[in-house]
This record gives sequence, C-alpha cells and structure tokens, in this order.
Amino acid sequence: MAGVDFVDVRKSFGQFPVIKGVNIEIEDGEFVILVGPSGCGKSTLLRMLAGLENITAGEIRIGDRVVNRLPPKDRDIAMVFQNYALYPHMTVADNMAFSLMLANKPRADIDKRVGVAAEILGLAKLLDRYPRQLSGGQRQRVAMGRAIVRDPQVFLFDEPLSNLDAKLRVAMRAEIKELHQRLKTTTVYVTHDQIEAMTMADKIVVMHDGIVEQIGAPLELYDHPANLFVAGFIGSPAMNMIRGRLHPKDPTAFMTADGTALPVARPTAAARGRDLVYGLRPEYMSLDPNGLPAEVVVIEPTGYETQMIARLGGNDVTCVFRERVNAKPGETIRLGIDGAHVHLFDAETGRRLFD
Repeated sequence: MAGVDFVDVRKSFGQFPVIKGVNIEIEDGEFVILVGPSGCGKSTLLRMLAGLENITAGEIRIGDRVVNRLPPKDRDIAMVFQNYALYPHMTVADNMAFSLMLANKPRADIDKRVGVAAEILGLAKLLDRYPRQLSGGQRQRVAMGRAIVRDPQVFLFDEPLSNLDAKLRVAMRAEIKELHQRLKTTTVYVTHDQIEAMTMADKIVVMHDGIVEQIGAPLELYDHPANLFVAGFIGSPAMNMIRGRLHPKDPTAFMTADGTALPVARPTAAARGRDLVYGLRPEYMSLDPNGLPAEVVVIEPTGYETQMIARLGGNDVTCVFRERVNAKPGETIRLGIDGAHVHLFDAETGRRLFD
C-alpha cells in the first residue's frame, strides 16, 4: 500500500483549463472521495492518477514515486469503472483472473487469488456464470474482484454505483466500505452523490470548477463548511440560505429583506456592516408555539421524518421534523430556530465568517 499526493496538478485541453492547481495529500490506507457536480474535474483528476490522461503541470506521487510519465500498467493501481467493463464471453472466474493471466502468473497463484476474492465478495458460487447471468450488483462485485486480485497499492473507483437502483446502491455502499475496512488499501473514489461521500469516506475532497473548495472529514465539512458552495453541496436536504444583514444595534439579530429578525447565538465582529447570507441546516428548526410565523408551502412525509417547505420572512426554507406534522399548505405554523447552529457567510466572497 501507499499514499497518494497531488502537487499543484493542472490539466488543460488546448487553451481551456479544467484542473487549476490541485493539492491533495492522501495517507496510506485512507478512503478518500472526490465529490462535486458534473464538470468539476473530479473524473479527470482520477484519470490522471490512473495514467489515462496526461498531466499539463505538477506532480502525482504514489508512495515515493512520481508517476507522471509512468504507463498505467506500471503504477500498481486497479480501477473499477461505472460500466463494469466485463468481458461477456468470459466466466466470472476468467474475468477476475484476466489481468493475472496477462501477467503470466502461475495458475495456482491465480486460482488462489480469485478464490480469496470470490469469498470476500460472496461470488464463490457464481464463478462459472457469465456476466449476462448476473444482476447489476453481482456484476459490480465481479469488477471489484478483478481489482482485488491484483493486490494493488491503490484502488480507484469511478462512480461505480451510478448504474444501480437506489436500494442496491445503499447495499453496495456498505459492501465497499466494509471491503476497505478489511483490506485497508488506499482508495480514491469519485462520485457526484454527496450521500455516498458522507457515508463512505474517511476524507472528502469537494471540487468545483477545477479547484478544491475544501478537504476534511465528512462531519467536519457538514458542520463547518468553508464557503457557500460547500454548505449548499454537502447535506441533504441542502442548507437554507437567506440574504440580509445583522441588526446595526443588536448583533444577535439577523435582519432579512422584509424585516424579519432571525437569531444568531454567536455574532461575529467581521459580519457587522456587511451583506450576509444566513445559513441554517433544516434539522435545526423546530415547531415552537413561541417561534416565528411561517406559512406552510409543501409537506413531504417520509415515514420516520417529515420534510416541509415553509415561507419564512419572504424566503422559502426547508425544515426537517422527527415528529409527524398535522398541517396543511397555506396554514401558518411557528418555527423555532437554534441560533447556535447558524452560519454567516460573506455575500460577496461566499466565505464563511468565523468567530
């Protein structure tokens, strides 16, 4: 196993830059997820690590080796793709063994490695089947098994769950995480799904427009987003964001455009006199008879919780309640806000303002 370092990595297609100076340190054995919207550069970064794209500038290191000019076969990595990329005319066993056969490994060694990987992934009874005889989840396990048998220094996953249905994605998330806990191999995983990132990663790298917006543990990014982009991207439902300013005489009151006062438990000196964005997670609002009046717009019961969109101070906000709510669209409810969990962002720069 080995760590991975991106040092001021840049990539341009012609005159168009797509990766704009990325620096990431991935420790040996760490599970790191690159997450961001389509076009942010995360898959390009993974392909450069794999050797499938050339680097315009900077260095990529695997362990103590700079791999910029090494062909993919010499980087000691194994990649799992979104579309499985299985050979339809080969059995599960042959698909998993193919890279070892190309490397002229002894047959006994190949059979041993395939057998061990098949046991880990629950494929032992499927080794004689062909891909067409497998479900989507089983095909993804075969693709993972093909990577495991190589015993690489680094696993690369390129949106491996995108083709699976919602229930199977949840199951496969748990399987991939459990597999990493067992093998402890350095893993770099790309997805646009922030739920995958939150539930699976040791460390998340949030990317946007070819740059790294923030790096940190999942809950660190959730609780302490560095800017408006991270605050809006990490978390489902997304953070509520309301524009306004602190009250000129009372810094514990945030004033919306229509004059509604929202609580701020920890006022920030740097926030005074600025145009601000008030950030609040949906779960930090509650039904409170002494709270602020809000008009119910939409109610979405999910069973174990109720999501609601309500109009508060001229803004539509999303609330999440653990209890079931007996309210109808158009009715007025009262919302309590936990001011201790409020974030204030500079409206011009988007940066979060710290105490």
